[in-house]
Amino acid sequence: MESSTNAYPKKNMQNTYEDEEERKHFLRIVSAFKYYKPHSLQRVKKTETYLLSLPSHHQKLLSNYREHLQEVKRCIENNDDIIKLIIKDVTHIFENVSPTSAQTDTMLNTRPVMADQEKVQATIKQLVRDWSEKGAEERRACYQPIIEEIVRQFPLDFCTPSEVQVLVPGAGLGRLAYEIARCGYTCQGNEFSLFMLFASHFVLNKCRERDIYKVHPWVHQYMNNLLSEHQTQAVFFPDVSPSDLPENAQFSMTAGDFLEVIVAPKLLHRSSYTVYTEDNHWDCVATCFFIDCANNVVQFIETIYKILKPGGIWINLGPLLYHFSDMPMEDSIEPSYEVVREVIKGFGFKLEKEETHVRTRYAQNINSMLQCEYNSVYFVCRKPKRATRPAEPHDQTNSNISIPAQSQSHSESNGTIQEQEN
Repeated sequence: MESSTNAYPKKNMQNTYEDEEERKHFLRIVSAFKYYKPHSLQRVKKTETYLLSLPSHHQKLLSNYREHLQEVKRCIENNDDIIKLIIKDVTHIFENVSPTSAQTDTMLNTRPVMADQEKVQATIKQLVRDWSEKGAEERRACYQPIIEEIVRQFPLDFCTPSEVQVLVPGAGLGRLAYEIARCGYTCQGNEFSLFMLFASHFVLNKCRERDIYKVHPWVHQYMNNLLSEHQTQAVFFPDVSPSDLPENAQFSMTAGDFLEVIVAPKLLHRSSYTVYTEDNHWDCVATCFFIDCANNVVQFIETIYKILKPGGIWINLGPLLYHFSDMPMEDSIEPSYEVVREVIKGFGFKLEKEETHVRTRYAQNINSMLQCEYNSVYFVCRKPKRATRPAEPHDQTNSNISIPAQSQSHSESNGTIQEQEN
């Protein structure tokens, strides 16, 4: 199955403020990727300089460590080779933000902020989570329950899967959306981050064989390494050929803020056509580590309710990290799951399954001496086939909500991308 890259649609108005802001943002992210190598090598140089200042007998004892730092630099060089491939054609993805080479060079002279460098490093780790054998266990814990529920709700033997429309907001590098499409369903992923979009565009459109590239995802983890080789470990990707989809698979990726792009998606990767979202459009919305990416989680829930067809289902798995919490210049609310649950029911959703304390990880180095694990929440809820009156505040207050500890049941083809990130 052939993949095609589609340019970001042109706007009717030229040189608008919005276009200029998008262009600046685009250039900033490209610059962050380009600055990866000098920034990373600078970190190694700092350690080497200090090492040379130590007493000679200390240096002698650390000879293996000095050799290890040379290997770290080689790993950074290899990561940079992959980054160059990722950003090679990105200036052609979005027509209205395509910068000139002179503009790109100018931006490179502006030192990127540390937060952007951390996102570049996180993108490398995301390649492992979504598109390598090393990420299989995380995907099994996070993606498989969602895929199995979709198949249970829309059995392949009792429906025409291509007629089932599934939306995956916050699709990241697109693996969950890809696996849903590989089952035969029509699936569209939506992603906001240009870091993710650049990398997913590369994987979905440029990778044609299994395990043809390698990255060193943990090379920036200087602490909590049991063995030196754990820091420099290589991971190959992709573990599948992204073009290995059923002949008539309909899989697309759109770019932009979930709350905006659902009105007029900007297509970056597609199998055969673009899906335009409107109220009562989707049979299923699948969210994984997503709803806490909102400034106002209530708005996300309301939007999901609106775009689902009557009788449609929302499947969610993830924690409540609330990405904008305590972030400078950003507003945020951080309700507990107990309150989020009240909001879900308040809009009219009917909870069909619910489980707390679902053990999940996110882009973790399993060899590290420091481990992070979430006790995530998993639920399945349905939009009623007939409109219901949202619960009034006093209705919710008197609803005696309890949070179950165990499950209860009551019943990212061709890859293409699009984006608009702040």
